[in-house]
Amino acid sequence: MSAMFSSLKVFNYRLWFSGALVSNTGTWMQATAQDWLVLTRLTNHNATALGVTMALQFLPPILMIPVTGLIADRYDRRRMLMLTQGSMGILGLALGLLVVTDVVQLWMVWAFALVMGVVQAVDAPIRQSFVSELVPPKKLTNAVSLNSASFNGARLIGPAVAGVLIAVIGTGPVFLINAASFIAVLTSLKFIRVSQLQFKPRVKRAKGQIKEGFRYVRGRHDLVVIFIMIFIIGTFGLNFPIYTSTMATQSFGVGASGFGLLTSAVAVGSLAGALLSARREKPRMRVLVLAAISFGVTLTVAALMPTYWSFAAVLIAVGLSSITLMTTANGIVQLSAAPEVRGRVMALYMAIFTGGTPIGAPIVGWVANTFGPREAIGVGAAAGFVAAAVAITWLIRGQHLRVRHGDGLHFRVRHDGDGMPVTSSIEVQREVVATELATEESLARQ
Repeated sequence: MSAMFSSLKVFNYRLWFSGALVSNTGTWMQATAQDWLVLTRLTNHNATALGVTMALQFLPPILMIPVTGLIADRYDRRRMLMLTQGSMGILGLALGLLVVTDVVQLWMVWAFALVMGVVQAVDAPIRQSFVSELVPPKKLTNAVSLNSASFNGARLIGPAVAGVLIAVIGTGPVFLINAASFIAVLTSLKFIRVSQLQFKPRVKRAKGQIKEGFRYVRGRHDLVVIFIMIFIIGTFGLNFPIYTSTMATQSFGVGASGFGLLTSAVAVGSLAGALLSARREKPRMRVLVLAAISFGVTLTVAALMPTYWSFAAVLIAVGLSSITLMTTANGIVQLSAAPEVRGRVMALYMAIFTGGTPIGAPIVGWVANTFGPREAIGVGAAAGFVAAAVAITWLIRGQHLRVRHGDGLHFRVRHDGDGMPVTSSIEVQREVVATELATEESLARQ
């Protein structure tokens, strides 16, 4: 158990974790309120409008790739986080006042979603990279996993609380509560012990720095494969607001509290998956592949569930597989990226992860409107299987692996770097995977 929470022994990380948990809870409350506002108050259960809202919020990470990562590598991450987190709090306050005063319109929500997306595009790579300054390198994997646990613990609490509050007092006050929650994370950033931060080298102004990040990723085939997997699943698979809202309203006929409970069901599994990931010493490629397969299987089962409660139960497994996939991918990328380009690599990672939403969310929303919510979930399931196929193909072709039948399904490595045969199960020994080699080199440099 102590290994699972080892990063919390570090004062700075413990302080950050506490503030982020409160702020993340408010953010999930607002996300639930925003989805419900668009779906029930501003439209007549129009899933396409909800998809457009999501698309606008996740479009900026794609457009701003050239600058967001460089900001994370060049400027003081703690001060930048105070700026971005404060800005998001102000945006939440403004939108809440529009809803409370009953002047909000759909175009206003879309405008706020777009501006929020711009701020989040800057915030995400800084926030992801800042974790490496809070803990020593040997605790980074654990810290990344606990960050996911914090995020998904908030995802568990926030939607459930928001569902009850929406039913009792309406959506407007929920936005105001979210605005107030940013005080917690701003306070934690204020009182972090700067002298104890694990400072990374700051990038000085020079020509070609933006291209350098792209060249670095292009030269790392293992990262390219992970990015392709994340793009496929992020674009067509991780559209949970559409799945849960349309299933709640169209298939099961439940209200806001029922919708919030479905989102919390996903979060239960996500929290469990994040905590299990925190126990692993290193993220592994085999876990990523198996998680992608599991994601496809669990979404397929969810689409077939006949009742509200059976659907909610399967969503727990969906949440576990999805967060295992995301945490593992995030950990591999962070650990294997060189410190001097980590901000730009994480910016590209986050842009690919969330940037596909402007493409996928409207498509999945259209499928839900045209064919039904179960068919929309089927699109997400297919994304999981395709992503797993991409990784397995790369392992077989790029890493000189072949399938061997015997006791079960295995991958055999033909030869290692010294020409010696190496045999392993589907997990593939980390020493023969490029990700492991890059990870060790990165840790050695740190």
